[in-house]
Amino acid sequence: MSAPARTGTADLLRAALGDADAGDFPISGADRVGVPVVAADVTGPPRFGSFGYGHTVEQARTGAYGELVEAALLHHHLRALTPRRASYAELRRELGERGVVDPRELVLPAGTVVDDDRPRTWLPATRWRTGEAVRLPAEFCASWAPDVADQDPAERLITVITNGSGAGDTAARAVAHGLLELLQRDGNGTAFRALDEGTVLDLDGVTDPVTHRVLGQLRGAGITVLAKLASTQFGLADVHVVGVDADPDAEPLAVTACGEACHPDREVALRKALLEYAAARSRKVFAHGPLDRVRPLAPPAYWERELASPVPDQEPRALAAMRDWSRRSAAELQDLLAPTVLSVHRTVPFTDLPTVPPGSLDDPAALLADLLERLADLDVLVVLARGGGAVSAKVVVPGLEVETMSYGRIGARGVEKLRARSNRSGRDLAGLGSPPHPGAAPVVLTAQGRERLGDDAWLDLDAVAAAVGPLYPLYREPTRHALARSTA
Repeated sequence: MSAPARTGTADLLRAALGDADAGDFPISGADRVGVPVVAADVTGPPRFGSFGYGHTVEQARTGAYGELVEAALLHHHLRALTPRRASYAELRRELGERGVVDPRELVLPAGTVVDDDRPRTWLPATRWRTGEAVRLPAEFCASWAPDVADQDPAERLITVITNGSGAGDTAARAVAHGLLELLQRDGNGTAFRALDEGTVLDLDGVTDPVTHRVLGQLRGAGITVLAKLASTQFGLADVHVVGVDADPDAEPLAVTACGEACHPDREVALRKALLEYAAARSRKVFAHGPLDRVRPLAPPAYWERELASPVPDQEPRALAAMRDWSRRSAAELQDLLAPTVLSVHRTVPFTDLPTVPPGSLDDPAALLADLLERLADLDVLVVLARGGGAVSAKVVVPGLEVETMSYGRIGARGVEKLRARSNRSGRDLAGLGSPPHPGAAPVVLTAQGRERLGDDAWLDLDAVAAAVGPLYPLYREPTRHALARSTA
C-alpha cells in the first residue's frame, strides 16, 4: 500500500489516472471491526482494481489510488517501450557486464535451465545509485502479464508478480515503497504462513496511539491479536499480524486475514501490519465472497464497470484452492491455520526489535537513503513511470528472495534459511549437492552463491508443495470476484 496520506494525496493520485472511468467506495461493512478500508477501480483499458487501508478514510483512499497508479502508470510505460530481442551472451558482448543483468542473479525457480545463447525479450531499467542503464528480462520489469503481452509466455523465467511495486507523489516515495515490499517478503518468505514457527511479540512497550486504538477495536470485537516476528535481517523489523476470532458467526474468509510489514521503525512496522490485518478481513470477504453477499457493499456504477469486463485469466491452483476455502466454515478455517499460522511457541519482547528514533524517517528521501545504506552490498534496479504528478516504480534487487513456497524461487540465502530450519524441524526442504530424489530440483546459483554455500544446492519442490498444502490461498489469491464469476 501507499505511504500515509497527506491532504490531497488521494485526489492527486486519482488525477494521475486521467479521464479513465474510475471510482472508490468504502468496504469496511464487509467485517465488524470498523477500520477504514476502501476499494477503488479503473476501467482502463486495461481494468485494474485495488484496496487501500489506514486509520482514516483519506489514508485508505490514498492507498487504494496508490495501487491503481502503481499498476496503470507502469503498464502504459512498459507498453510504450520497444523491447530488445537478443540473447544474454549477445547483450553482454554489446553492452558489457554492467549493461545487462545475468538472469541467474534474479533468484529463479529451482530447476530452471538458463541458456545464455537463447534469445529473449529485454526491457530497460536504471541502476538507481548510479543512473546507469541496464537491461532486464522483460518479465522482471512487469507487475502483471498484460504489461508484457507481446512476450512469449514460454520464455518467461518467472511468473509475473507485483512484488517490488511502489507509487507516490515523488520517485523517492515510490522507490522506498517498492524496496520495503521486497525486504518484507525476503524476510518472511520462509518464516510465516505454512512455515510459521510461532514467534509471538509481547506488545508491552508499544507506544503508537493508532496501534493501541486498533488493538482495542479488535479486542472489543472478540479477536485475539497475534503479532509475530518473521525477521530482523538488515536491522529491520519484519512482522506480521494474524488473529483468533471468537465469534462463531464470523465471516469465514475474514478469519484467514494477515497483515505484513517491514520498516526500520518497529512502531511503524507494527502499525502497518495491524491495519493491514484489520483491512484484510474486509478485503477477503469483498474479493472472494458470493456476489449476492458483496453486491450491497458497492455502488451500482461499480458493478456496471465490473460486470462489463471479462474475468482475467486465473492461476488454476489459486482459484481451486480458494474455492475449497469458500466451502469451509470459520471454525474449519481456523482449525486449518492453527498448527502454523495461529501457533504460539515462544514470545519475544516487542521492545527487543530493532528501531530508529521516532519520526526520523518520515521523509521519503530519508527513508530511501536509509534503505539503500542497509542494502549497500546489493544492486538496486528500478523501472520508473511518471504521469500526472504521480510516480510508479518497479524495483528489482538481485539477491533478495521471494515466492519460494509458491513458485519455488530460491537462491543461496534461501537455501541457508531452509537448511537452518531443517536443523530445527527435521524436515529437509533444501540441501547441498545434487538433488537426492525425484521431486527435488537443482537451485540456480551464481558463482558467488555456489562459493557461499560451498557446493551445488537443491530444493525439494514436492516437499514444498506438501508443506503448503491447503494453505495456498495465503500465498496467491484469484483476482477479485473471479471466484464468484467463474464456474466450479
